[in-house]
Parts: sequence; structure tokens; C-alpha cells
Amino acid sequence: MALATARHILVETEEQCLALKQQISEGADFAELAKAHSQCPSGQQGGDLGQFGPGMMVPEFDKVVFSAEVGSVEGPVKTMFGYHLLQVTDRS
Repeated sequence: MALATARHILVETEEQCLALKQQISEGADFAELAKAHSQCPSGQQGGDLGQFGPGMMVPEFDKVVFSAEVGSVEGPVKTMFGYHLLQVTDRS
């Protein structure tokens, strides 16, 4: 079974998500932005979600996490929780 390790930033609006993605592309630290802006409790760990397998996260998340290039920042990804920026940190 495939396993992935990822981190994310959860915000309320697509605009916030795009603004944070722009900051990251300009060199801002993903983990620092997660601590400052993420509405998920994982924000305090820099957005780290740990390791998980297919089906353990919502489908929209799974689709990105198990297809995106490791290290790339993906999003906005809309789920029932809001808008996410996702970064796959490892996949096996």
C-alpha cells in the first residue's frame, strides 16, 4: 500500500489560499505560514499531517496527495473544511 507524508494550510477562502501560495513561491516558509494562518490544529506543527494511506483523508485530498510531485505546493484544494494548500513531503 502506498503511504504519503504531507503538510497543509487550511483557510476559509480561495483568495487567502492563493495569496499564501504566492508568498511560498516567493520564498516564504510553508511551516511558518501554517503556524500563522492555518485553521487546522496541525498548523501548530507547521501543518504536518504525518503519514497516511489512501482513503484516510477526504477524497479531494487523496487525489492530490497520491498524484502530485513530492515537494510541490498544490492548491487551492476545496474540501468541506475550506481551502487547502498541500505539500507532499514523502511518498512510498
